[in-house]
Amino acid sequence: MLGLPDRVTACLFDLDGVLTNTATVHAAAWKEMFDEFLENWARRSGEPFVPFDIDHDYADHVDGRPRVDGVRAFLASRHIGIPDGTSDDPPSALTVHALATRKNILVQRRIQADGVEVYPGSVRYLKELVARSVPRAVVSSSANCVEVLRVTGLDALVDQVVDGVVASREHLPGKPAPDTFLAGARILNVPPGQAVVFEDALAGVQAGRAGGFGYVVGVDRVGAGHAEALRKHGADIVVRDLAELLAPGPGATHPSDPSDPTHLSGGSSAPSSAAPARGRA
Repeated sequence: MLGLPDRVTACLFDLDGVLTNTATVHAAAWKEMFDEFLENWARRSGEPFVPFDIDHDYADHVDGRPRVDGVRAFLASRHIGIPDGTSDDPPSALTVHALATRKNILVQRRIQADGVEVYPGSVRYLKELVARSVPRAVVSSSANCVEVLRVTGLDALVDQVVDGVVASREHLPGKPAPDTFLAGARILNVPPGQAVVFEDALAGVQAGRAGGFGYVVGVDRVGAGHAEALRKHGADIVVRDLAELLAPGPGATHPSDPSDPTHLSGGSSAPSSAAPARGRA
């Protein structure tokens, strides 16, 4: 079924980097927020200013995680300790929650200014799933997920959403814990072993593997070794675009066996070059 094993009966999609190109927007917002904080921290502590590195810090510490967890993970990597605070902290406060709030303000401004790019290959794939009546859910750590789906029109192509708002309300730990994906499977009324997870983040593929899902598809939009990292963290296969699953290259076989060496792999074909759709949030 659509490049997936026969046992798969439902699909769980991350949003940023899988369906939409908001991952680049998030990465830029993280860098803007953290660089401002790190400059201030360097002045206070007398330590050298080392900027936030999108190529490494974003992928290793914040990508795919809830905002507060991402702040904690990055600060821990720099051996910086500040109070956790609460969600009521103003964005100017020197707490983990305040930094998370500042990042969210920045990403909302960028989305408002630049819109949201949708991957055409992902739209094609979702439409094929709709045509075959395959249940579909979006599982994202973003609190802006529902609005992004609405303004891009993707909400018409998915059945259910488990996002940062749902996770907070139901006290679900974020990725790499599997709880949000497990919630997505429950809401679609399928056991994890019959669901496939589509993820571009290392924390996300870890969550898919930890949850015992039937298949984990890694989506490599980055290159530079990211495909191999996705495999090491739990992806069964890696593609550069979901459209590859609709038209496997010569010699590719139905991926019923994760050990099959003819599986699609990152870089096997180029992403769709169709013009992206854009929305405003």
